Amino acid sequence: MTKKREYQDDYPDKTLYIPGPTEVREDVIEEMCQPMFGHRMDRMTDLYTTIVEDTKEFLGTDNEVIVLTGSGTEFMESSILNLVDENVLCTTCGSFSERQADVAERLGKTVDTLEYEWGTAVKPEDIRERLESSDTEYDVVTCVMNESSTGVRNPVEEIGDVVADYPDTYFVVDAVSALGGDFVAIDEHDIDVVFTSVQKAFAMPPGLAVCVVSDEAYERELESDSASWYGGFQRTLDYYDRKGQTHSTPAIPVMLAYRKQMKYMLEEGHDARDERHREMAEYTREWAREHFGLFPEEGYESQTVSCIENTQEIDVAETIDAVSAEYDFVFANGYGSALGEKTFRIGHMGEHDLESIEALTDAIEDVAGL
Repeated sequence: MTKKREYQDDYPDKTLYIPGPTEVREDVIEEMCQPMFGHRMDRMTDLYTTIVEDTKEFLGTDNEVIVLTGSGTEFMESSILNLVDENVLCTTCGSFSERQADVAERLGKTVDTLEYEWGTAVKPEDIRERLESSDTEYDVVTCVMNESSTGVRNPVEEIGDVVADYPDTYFVVDAVSALGGDFVAIDEHDIDVVFTSVQKAFAMPPGLAVCVVSDEAYERELESDSASWYGGFQRTLDYYDRKGQTHSTPAIPVMLAYRKQMKYMLEEGHDARDERHREMAEYTREWAREHFGLFPEEGYESQTVSCIENTQEIDVAETIDAVSAEYDFVFANGYGSALGEKTFRIGHMGEHDLESIEALTDAIEDVAGL
């Protein structure tokens, strides 16, 4: 049985290079210290409409945006409830894509999977073949844009183009560890639903989930008998149209932080933010190839989380602890028991830059004696 471990006030500050949460600007954190106000006041309308419309502008989408208190898993669940009457095709290539299939099964949906070995990317041509050959009419196809368990970046743009050829099937993308750090043209590639959590590439404190919803997905949900109450597209978007607020009490302090950080993101620009993340990813891959190896399939490496194959058989856990103790940097081991010592992961997302990533890799080299 778990016992209480009293929270202390003397923890050392650590710089986070994990797949999330990631580093947050000091003044963004300070925004959460504003005096409390009511979630039905005009001030809340000003706050919420600002973050919603700024998010649309940053992402370059004409689709609707929902920001709710919760993790991205909220929209992983609600998108299934909102859009799937019976049949869903889940593409799986790692832990989080497998979680989507598990969620759908728990919700009582009929789930078919298109399975790939961990480290391998989902292929658009395989989805087309499945949709063409199957006798099942799928309500939804799901895909994880960025499998942070394996460091795979799936080609959701090309997959969206395939699914668009099947107008009765909707495309749902989990972009939890990518959106904001890896550009995706949502509208252009007919992605009906894409969701994320703000503590990843948005570089905000945890507590909010963001979902982008197409008009077609909204209309589809109107026909559903099992739509989510909390994360229902109609409930959230209609309330926003009427009141400019959320239908339930939100995490106001985190939304204040969101407003501040989104201004920084708009100032940098989506293209420039994408380029900065690409530079960090390319550097990390080159470093990994020089000293270790890369776990994901070549050509499908993540732009925000590198999964590095431990070809030198270093003690990953010991190295993580030593880098934390000596440099106050924290990176991540491999995901789960299967990859825990076989790989390790570096999160290069949010407010990190090339200089800060180089500082981490230098520390790893020093501790591991590379």
